[in-house]
Amino acid sequence: MIAKEESIFSKILFPICAVALMWLVKIIEVIQNYKYTRLGIYPREFDGLVGILTAPFIHSDWQHLMSNSIPMLALMSMVMVFYKRVAVPSIVIITIFTGFTVWLFARDAYHVGASGVVYGLVAFVAWTGIFRRNLKSIILALVILVVFGSYFHGIIPNKEGVSWESHLFGGLVGIFTAFLFKNVREDDEAEKPNPWADEIGTEQFFLPRDTFEKTKQERYLESLYSNEEE
Repeated sequence: MIAKEESIFSKILFPICAVALMWLVKIIEVIQNYKYTRLGIYPREFDGLVGILTAPFIHSDWQHLMSNSIPMLALMSMVMVFYKRVAVPSIVIITIFTGFTVWLFARDAYHVGASGVVYGLVAFVAWTGIFRRNLKSIILALVILVVFGSYFHGIIPNKEGVSWESHLFGGLVGIFTAFLFKNVREDDEAEKPNPWADEIGTEQFFLPRDTFEKTKQERYLESLYSNEEE
C-alpha cells in the first residue's frame, strides 16, 4: 500500500514542482516590486523567443496565477498518472509548440501565463479519448468535457487583456499531440488475448447446423440418394 502511494506521488511530483515554480516567480516579483512581463512571448521579435520557455511561469496578477494553478496541477497530474509513457514528451511538445505558434501568429503584445499549456492539456486528454477509443481514455475525456467544458469559450477574443491566441493554439497543439501519440498504448490499454481463441474451429454440436433448415421429406430423399450411391 505504501509503495503504491509513493509511486503515485513520484508521478505527480513534476506537476507540483511546476506549479510551485509559478508561485515562486510571482512571490519574487512582488518582493522585488518588478513586473516580469517582458519575459513573456512577444510575437515575431527575436527577444520574444525566450518567452516560449518563461511565459508559462509568469502571471499578471494573483487572480491570473490562481486561475491557472489548479487546472495546471490537475491536468498535468492526470497525464502523468494515466499516460505515463507519453506524459513528459507530451507536456514538452505542448509547451514549446504552443509558445512558438503564439510567437508566430499572435497579435503584438506580451503574452504571459500558463493558460496555453492548460488548454493544450485539456485538448490532449479529450482528443486522446477520441483517437484511442478505449474505456479509460473515453472516461477521462468525458471528465474533461464535464469539468473544463466552459474553457472552449476562451478560444475566441471575448475579453480584453486575455491571450485568446494562447488558448486557441494550445488547443490545436494538444489535438496534434494526442494524434501523434495515439498508437502508444499504456500497460492497462494493451489488448488482452481472447481466452477462447484456441477453441475456435473445434466446436462440436449435438445436432447438425442445418437441422432447422430442411424438412423431413428433404432429409428422407437425401438419405435415399446417399444409400443408392453406396
